[in-house]
Amino acid sequence: MVGDDPDAAAADDEGPDPHADQPVVTAGAPSVAAEVAVILVHGRGATADGVVNLAESFYRHGVAFFAPQASRSRWFPYDARGEVERNEPHLSSAVDAVERALAQAGATGIPAERTVLFGFSQGAAVVTELLRRRPRRLGGVVVLSGSFVGPEDREFPEAAGSLAGTPVFVASGDADEYVPVDRVGATADLFRALDGDVTERIYEGLEHGISEAEFDVIRGLLDELLEN
Repeated sequence: MVGDDPDAAAADDEGPDPHADQPVVTAGAPSVAAEVAVILVHGRGATADGVVNLAESFYRHGVAFFAPQASRSRWFPYDARGEVERNEPHLSSAVDAVERALAQAGATGIPAERTVLFGFSQGAAVVTELLRRRPRRLGGVVVLSGSFVGPEDREFPEAAGSLAGTPVFVASGDADEYVPVDRVGATADLFRALDGDVTERIYEGLEHGISEAEFDVIRGLLDELLEN
């Protein structure tokens, strides 16, 4: 998630909205049968198709997947721990791309209260930034191996909204070389300040990846939504 992308020098050539023309990959239950939506936001160097394949690990009948694709397979080009402005306009474009995927899910008739936002690595940073800017009640939020964007001392203005008790799962491993544990805790605190119902977990020995225990938490979240 952190570190300069090798093609970052070409970032200025992508225009003011780098992700505007990227597709949203759909999978899972067809829209007429879907009861729950999951917006899947992939990590740096990955793809929408790849994160859809990953999501097969927690697929349930009645769940539809919507996965926006990032331009050049990365949502922003520079270190997530640096100044936010350096990653613009890519970060704002990424937020808008995920917002469009949310709208696409809503257009199928699935309300926000039955929609889960899932982000891994750089995708987790984008999900966090979206909800920091535009908090609202959702069916759930899953932020894995990622954190807020910006330096440690970034100041967050008071949000014009609330997560209103949305279940939020923030997790990472203590052996993750890209995401320090203290940033994971600060990200969980940010979601608490937005009135999220936060579960925070750090897994011993886990590197930059997703554990079976994390998949179990996601399965439980989806089962609860499908049962209600």
